[in-house]
Amino acid sequence: MSFDERKKSRVTLLDVARHANVSRATASLVLRKSPLVGSETRSRVEQAMRDLGYVYNIGAARLRVERSQIIGAIVPNLTNPFFAELLSGIEEVIGETGKVVILANSGDQVERQATLLQRMREHGVDGVILCPAARTPPALSEEIADWGMPVVQVLRHISFDIDYVGADYAAGMRQAVDYLASLGHEKIAFAAHGPVQSAYQERVDGFRDAMLSKALDPGTLIHFPTQLGEIASATHLLFDQATRPTAVICFNHLVALGLFAGLHDCGMTIGRDLSLIGFDDVADEEAIRPKLTSVSTGPVTIGEMAARLLVERITDPDLPPRRVVNDTTLHVRQSCGRPM
Repeated sequence: MSFDERKKSRVTLLDVARHANVSRATASLVLRKSPLVGSETRSRVEQAMRDLGYVYNIGAARLRVERSQIIGAIVPNLTNPFFAELLSGIEEVIGETGKVVILANSGDQVERQATLLQRMREHGVDGVILCPAARTPPALSEEIADWGMPVVQVLRHISFDIDYVGADYAAGMRQAVDYLASLGHEKIAFAAHGPVQSAYQERVDGFRDAMLSKALDPGTLIHFPTQLGEIASATHLLFDQATRPTAVICFNHLVALGLFAGLHDCGMTIGRDLSLIGFDDVADEEAIRPKLTSVSTGPVTIGEMAARLLVERITDPDLPPRRVVNDTTLHVRQSCGRPM
């Protein structure tokens, strides 16, 4: 179905009025929460809205213009500095178009994400850049198609039918494993973090494939707590394994920070007693001592590309779905050494 066909198929206020057996004027009063409408009639109209899936477009009602000049961005964790870098890339491109970005935090919760998408639709955003919450059902892609709202998936994906910009996580894991193997490490652990979603699965699968390609055991997969403050106190998990690792690849920057603190508390020297590699390579990794070796996924570049794809999608809704996967780069610093 084309964008124009979807627009024609959208439920109107008149459809709601007919379904509730009231006038359009009465339905409009319900939307405006007028006290002139009785409770029984109000309930009937509100039920009709739910039955038909009607969405009140506040932006269209308020501005009566074709575009709101507002872009929505929904991410799962605003405490992660990675997303600040992603947003800077988004804003750089969107700002050049004269639009503004509204940022929202889903907290990696599907229900909250649904609420945020609903509110953005109500306010008539021109489009949304979405990092899908973990456990987002693939059926959301069908809803997005029905809405006719331009959306670009970023970092994680739930459907190949929607534009996507991310990173080659498997290649990043291969770079990390190859480097540690070149130093002589054979006992390498993967410090996992957070709920399962596409980026998580691609990193785990990439780690396992890279280890097997070196004829190394990929079985040391350790799950760390979600909260940064709890990761340090869980550092003992590294040493509770049947085979104690000499090197660790972290799921992301937050895990690396937590393990830096935990290993320090254990009296260990990173790079000598244990080698550590981060993932995502956000800017403040240069401030850590010893400096953290990390796989860069280029969050600023990903944000810029996602914004460009969204602007193009807004201009031409009938473009075929695009998929852009950013190359990764291993930045070697000071946190790795040869096994003792």
